Amino acid sequence: MRAMLEGNRVSRISVRGFAVASATAVTTVGAVVGVAAGNEQATTDRVEATAADATLLADIPAGQNVQAQTASLTQQADTQAQAADAAAKKDAEESARKQAAEDATAKKEAAEAEAKKKEAEDKAKEREKEDDVASRSATRDSSSFAVKGSYSVAEVKAMARQMIPSDQFQCFSNIVNNESTWDYTATNPSSGAYGLVQALPGTKMSSAGADWRTNPATQIKWGLSYMNERYGSPCGAWSFWQANQWY
Repeated sequence: MRAMLEGNRVSRISVRGFAVASATAVTTVGAVVGVAAGNEQATTDRVEATAADATLLADIPAGQNVQAQTASLTQQADTQAQAADAAAKKDAEESARKQAAEDATAKKEAAEAEAKKKEAEDKAKEREKEDDVASRSATRDSSSFAVKGSYSVAEVKAMARQMIPSDQFQCFSNIVNNESTWDYTATNPSSGAYGLVQALPGTKMSSAGADWRTNPATQIKWGLSYMNERYGSPCGAWSFWQANQWY
């Protein structure tokens, strides 16, 4: 029986360490001593209790089972860490996408704002240009002067002063002095240029009025328009004339 119990203990208990094996051996020896003393029933009970204890100890994981559980826990921890890394990476990518979208929107809005600003500036410049041209336009229209059969130089100059902006009059006068000496009927015999500003051909002045041959106001109106359109102003035309002796 002793041999049977000891064999049973060895076969059912995995190696747990020296302390567990020693406790089992002491318990088994006590059981055998009880048999020798003649206490058969007590010995039987103690042997069964020892076998039960051995069964409970056998159920406790040890050795390879402990290693397997440790490996399982390690794997679970690695899996959780990988899941956490993946979630963090996904969050970072989502944040990056949102930031890129916000940056693109901000850039688009800035470009639109800049375009609107430029458009407003261009319109403002255009208005300034129109106002500038208007300021150089006749302060008095040619049609407001009474038509006469002839005009003196003084009368022609007086018309010009009322039609030409004051800051441009001297430049206009300089050109007319050199081109026709304020003679509204002056004709260049070689080129055919005609009038105060020596339009070439003279028929160009018909755009300002059908009476361009005889009305100095019509000639002044056309001459001012020509200087503004081609040179920006009578003073611009005078600068060109000084450099080239024509305009």
